[in-house]
Amino acid sequence: MRMQSTMMPVPLSLNHFLERARLYHPKVEIVSRMPDKSLHRHTYADFHRRAKGLAEALVTAGIKPGDRVATLMWNHYAHLECYFGIPAAGAVMHNLNLRLFPHDIAFIVNHAKDRFLIVDDVLLPLLAQFAKDVNFERIIVVPLTGKPVEQGHEDYEAFIGKATGDFNCVEVDENAPCGMCYTSGTTGNPKGVVYSHRSTVLHTLVAALPGGINVSGTDTVLPVVPMFHANAWGLPFMSTFVGAKQVFPGPHLDSESLLDLYQRERVTVTGGVPTIWLSLLQTLRANPAKYDLVPGMRMLVGGSAAPESLFRGFDEFNLEVATAWGMTETSPLGTVSVLKPQMRSLSKEEQYGFRTKQGMAAPLVDIRLIGDEGEVPWDGSSVGEIQVRGPWVTGGYHDLPLNESSFTADGWLRTGDVGCIDSEGFLRLTDRTKDLIKSGGEWISSVDLENAVMGHPAVLEASVIAVPHPRWAERPLAVVVLRPGMRATGEEIRDHLAKTFAKWQLPEGFAFVNEIPRTSTGKFLKTKLREMYKDWKWE
Repeated sequence: MRMQSTMMPVPLSLNHFLERARLYHPKVEIVSRMPDKSLHRHTYADFHRRAKGLAEALVTAGIKPGDRVATLMWNHYAHLECYFGIPAAGAVMHNLNLRLFPHDIAFIVNHAKDRFLIVDDVLLPLLAQFAKDVNFERIIVVPLTGKPVEQGHEDYEAFIGKATGDFNCVEVDENAPCGMCYTSGTTGNPKGVVYSHRSTVLHTLVAALPGGINVSGTDTVLPVVPMFHANAWGLPFMSTFVGAKQVFPGPHLDSESLLDLYQRERVTVTGGVPTIWLSLLQTLRANPAKYDLVPGMRMLVGGSAAPESLFRGFDEFNLEVATAWGMTETSPLGTVSVLKPQMRSLSKEEQYGFRTKQGMAAPLVDIRLIGDEGEVPWDGSSVGEIQVRGPWVTGGYHDLPLNESSFTADGWLRTGDVGCIDSEGFLRLTDRTKDLIKSGGEWISSVDLENAVMGHPAVLEASVIAVPHPRWAERPLAVVVLRPGMRATGEEIRDHLAKTFAKWQLPEGFAFVNEIPRTSTGKFLKTKLREMYKDWKWE
């Protein structure tokens, strides 16, 4: 007879996180900045009661396992309640990206077949822009401003207030869906990624490890990354699991508001895209004595590659920037850059070489690079498309057939990102496949050029794109935003780049602008830039 495991077949479920918060961390605070900038405070005990109340109210209202409940909300306490209350009802939390165009939001709602919507009252004007194109059965409004909820909508507080308090979380299989997010749809329609209880629990366990994002009950965590984007990188799940204090910025994402909140609440872990940190660094430099932040505050940067100047800048303030890479399809953690013990003895310059890379694949995630001739070696210079697989990596898109442009025949996700991996296993992102520049038959990395341009002391932001060229097919054009009060010419920036790039790799032209268009998640919108500069006149 074949030996059998003696382990209990207990399903992995977010409901365990919810109950654990009540049992072991009832007095830990959850702090939210409201639209009027006041601070809302309550505890995990309050959170547990209200999330269970939401679950009970949803079930009473007719929500069935697998039904989709959409959220259109900023980062705050009620959104956290949705993160756990909706799955506790057996339903699927579908957070809508409020930065998308209204017609894109309507497409997503209809494609996902969302039944209910929970929406912030301050976002009702956005809802009005696409309300006629969707058909929610019920609209539940979170009264963040304290104003009465208009007729035809339901008050969130009244909705959850009807709960009896005698409710058991709906039991579901660990592979049942608990949440979904749609990709930003920069090419074609947005596509739905559906997360399971199992995938989310495993992602949380690994991401919270010291070799990952490193979150424990002694931390105070503030996700700047929106809760409507890739589940705020899983930070709310991690924080709830370990009992960390959570701080939410609401709609106030300007650098002064964030720095005030970091200081006031003694934040130790935070996460956001490079554009957020570039602005915050500029504010710190302008007011170096104004803010007293926790020394060594860990600042996770993701969404796009960050320039080395960002790491150096925050090091001056004893704040630690750490890089991670991932996407909606990877829940999102794919890699994270944490120095190995032997790397601690390297020089500071050598350490920057590793810290600025996207790092090693997270445990349980497999990664490979594929080029024209097959798998690419890990030699630190050979590049290929990044492909991944793992228990929290999507194997398909909601209600769409599998296609070879997104998934390989042997089951790997084709990320569309291009990179190289060194002998230590550290990934360096070099580009998106659609953003590579091919000039005179040679490939040029726009990401490498962007990070180097932003290393110039006069440059605040820069994006590099391929523009048609009569002789070389394509040449790099750098679109540059200068720091306030500073000046630089294209020739000066070229001289700065010439120290590390061959002549043929250098940008052929420079366009100086006041701002660079961005996607809904804060990345540079290169499709818009390519359209804007398609007729660039080369000298």
